[in-house]
Amino acid sequence: MPKMKTKRGAAKRFKKTGSGKIKRSKAFTSHILTKKSTKRKRNLRKSGLVDSSNSRVIRKILPYL
Repeated sequence: MPKMKTKRGAAKRFKKTGSGKIKRSKAFTSHILTKKSTKRKRNLRKSGLVDSSNSRVIRKILPYL
């Protein structure tokens, strides 16, 4: 049985936390920032967690995470 391949695009976007949850960065930060409030932009800088319903799919495409 050959080794499973990791989806490299997903590997660059997700990290694992100490408790085993999957960490992600938030969207809507790249452009059109003038209409967004300072508070909203500040909160978008923080990382978020992947929802439990999506974490099964991400664990499948990242077998060695």
